Amino acid sequence: MTIAVGDTLPDVVLHRATPDGPEAVQSKELFAGRKVVLFAVPGAFTPTCSIKHLPGFISKADEIAAKGVDEIFCLATNDAFVMQAWANAENVGETVTMLADGDLNFTNATGLKLDLRGKGLGERANRYVMVIEDNKVTHLAVEEAGAFDVSSAEAVLGVL
Repeated sequence: MTIAVGDTLPDVVLHRATPDGPEAVQSKELFAGRKVVLFAVPGAFTPTCSIKHLPGFISKADEIAAKGVDEIFCLATNDAFVMQAWANAENVGETVTMLADGDLNFTNATGLKLDLRGKGLGERANRYVMVIEDNKVTHLAVEEAGAFDVSSAEAVLGVL
């Protein structure tokens, strides 16, 4: 079953990428009591993710914050070391918090998995964006396979 608008997020362990190394965090605590945007990508350093998706949220971070968003998160089914290296390569700074879902805890619990086995990529997070308010999904837009439209920073600005 795929998570939907109005649902409460699952409480799972994620890993936040930090310059000092991975930090385990409970999703319930991470998203409690605030409004956040979470966008997911199939993988760090992959073409659409690096050329369009992450850079769009970096460049629009101030506009998103101006709409009442407390924090922007980028989730990928990579480990926290890869997520930190990607953040460094893309000069993310403090604009986006990088979350690793290397065990697919969040991805499996939300039903937002993309099966790329046979293409050398395994199982990954689908490309999507969600707006979360105090652990409740208030907006969810999931991309069709290979597409990049409804989960962009520009698209989420239109619904905030």
